[in-house]
Amino acid sequence: MKQFFSDFSKLIKFRLTFLVVFSASITFLIAQRIQISRDMIEWINWENWLILIVGGFLVTGAANCFNEIIEVDLDKLMTRTKDRPMPAGRMTTGQGLVSGLVMGIVGTWLLGKLNLETGLLSVFSILLYAFAYTPLKRKSPIAVFVGAIPGALPPLIGYFAGLGNEGIQFVLPKDSPQVDLQIALILFLIQFVWQFPHFWSIAWVLDEDYNKAGFRLLPTKKRDKGSALFTFVSTLILIPVSLLPTFYGFGGYYIAGASIILGLLFSWYAYQLVVKQDLASARKVMFCSFFYIPLVQLILLFDLVV
Repeated sequence: MKQFFSDFSKLIKFRLTFLVVFSASITFLIAQRIQISRDMIEWINWENWLILIVGGFLVTGAANCFNEIIEVDLDKLMTRTKDRPMPAGRMTTGQGLVSGLVMGIVGTWLLGKLNLETGLLSVFSILLYAFAYTPLKRKSPIAVFVGAIPGALPPLIGYFAGLGNEGIQFVLPKDSPQVDLQIALILFLIQFVWQFPHFWSIAWVLDEDYNKAGFRLLPTKKRDKGSALFTFVSTLILIPVSLLPTFYGFGGYYIAGASIILGLLFSWYAYQLVVKQDLASARKVMFCSFFYIPLVQLILLFDLVV
């Protein structure tokens, strides 16, 4: 039984799946709080929140499962992936396919129950991650740009899910304090820009392992000053982007201050990577990226201007 849970955790990439679901669940609560402020709902719908968590968990797990089916022979070559259930021979690709299909269908059905947009976005995220990003990883660094789109969809999915059965309100009264589509896209944009230093720092740390499978994820395809500069510049771009919630009036000054402090810290570590071009600096950027998004989203949740 212990081996089963260990294999299932590796199959769905549990830590990645957890981060994705966490992001969607927080933006769901942001949408619900905004709906409450407009007197459109009376309280947070915790049942829908749980449906989002379960559905998001299954959909993300399905996307990761399809990714591993496609890359099973490549996973055998890399130290960090060779013990996953399919490359290690503890699960056949047929079993993996069935698992992925079941998770994908059930997860999409659950998310579709919340509203049409949430269900459609979940299907789009699976297709883009598994069948566009995955094959591109061996061809070009452009894969990071493509992968950043499904990677940034969780806050969009979570926000749409938080709007309930009616889904996104594309046209709101002129005196409405916020426009749902605008807020959702800003949340998407912050996570989209964050994906680049996140991806590139991981690619730097794992470059030797990635090379065994022919993955080309660093901007210049190697650990050099150019790749470090791309990473540093992306952290600088993230600072003004992270201030958009305050600029557009749905984030307070606490989130603005926190975004600046966290952004400057992120940029400092990335600058150190430019100067030193070593693994220790890349790891600092990578670990900073793990904490950045959850902290920014949590602080925004509690510092909403509603």
